[in-house]
Amino acid sequence: MTSHLLHRAVLAFSLLLAALPALAADKILIVVSSEGRDQGKTRPGFEMDEFAQAYLIFRDNGYVVDVASPAGGRVEADKYDAKEPFNARLLTDPDASKQLAATRRTSEVRAAEYAAVYVVGGKGAMFDLPVDTALQKVLADIYERGGVVAAVCHGPASLVEVRLGNGAWLVDGKRMTGFSNEEEAVFGKRWAKQYRFQLEDALKARGAQWQEAALMMPKLVVDGRLITGQNPYSTPAVAEAIVTTLGRRPKARTPWRDERTLGLVQRLLSGDSDAARKALADDRDGYHVQLIGLLGYYQLQSTQDPAANRDALAIMQLAAPYMPEPQLRLGMAEAHLRLGDRERARSLVGEVLESHPDMAEAKQLLQRIGS
Repeated sequence: MTSHLLHRAVLAFSLLLAALPALAADKILIVVSSEGRDQGKTRPGFEMDEFAQAYLIFRDNGYVVDVASPAGGRVEADKYDAKEPFNARLLTDPDASKQLAATRRTSEVRAAEYAAVYVVGGKGAMFDLPVDTALQKVLADIYERGGVVAAVCHGPASLVEVRLGNGAWLVDGKRMTGFSNEEEAVFGKRWAKQYRFQLEDALKARGAQWQEAALMMPKLVVDGRLITGQNPYSTPAVAEAIVTTLGRRPKARTPWRDERTLGLVQRLLSGDSDAARKALADDRDGYHVQLIGLLGYYQLQSTQDPAANRDALAIMQLAAPYMPEPQLRLGMAEAHLRLGDRERARSLVGEVLESHPDMAEAKQLLQRIGS
């Protein structure tokens, strides 16, 4: 009898050990910054969009998700749109809400429990993640155990100080991306002067083979088990690349509005402009027109390259029929001026001055155009 019980106990223990890899293969760790205060007003935190989209993709593909942060406990995102479908859905998920209210401390995380780790961006990631030695160990351990390490936007800041067991930098020689210097110059003015480093510069200094798309366009880079995305609009691609790298085919889903919008812009720039304009005209509510206009406007501000100017102008022109803001017209006028079409630039400024006769910026641009 004793021998029989012992045999059963050994069998049960063997089954438990056999189950452990399966359990690890079904778990993904999401890491967020602990910095956030007052929805990012007094201290930047993490980007909820980057969290919500990835969390939902992981869960929909059958993964268990744990959430950790350097300090543990409740974490706070920067201001976000709670009505966006992915955020609205996340806010009704009791497990997600519970975890964000009581994140695991990174120093208490066991790397062996996870098949992958995904680091969320947001400007808070530039402050506490690079100096979190516990997180550095978790990232190195998961990678060296054969797991996937992924990050998006400012999330790759967590990788800057990560060394592998042989002393090499994890990112050395790896193809990767993240929030670019160009994007930081446009969108990071409030906090960037307080950063320990510029993300792009620091990763290049560690030997990373940096890649990037145009400002705020989606960019996914996969180098084996290291997966990175350039900005918030890269999040769905990063999450699904993690799922794919872990050996599953991501479940089919309806792209979110911003995904569809950036896809439309990519279609426009690839030469299918008539189809892009028709798609937007036929389904305005299915796309984010303001995002299209702002994307073109800010791309213009960040470049003097003629080809990039033409792309920015094309993007603004796509949004223009549905976006009456005078600033967009002035952006288009500036693009025409740079490309040598003074008559079209003057015409657009004239339209603005008809409705906004005291607009100083329009008057200044008209002076630059000349007679």
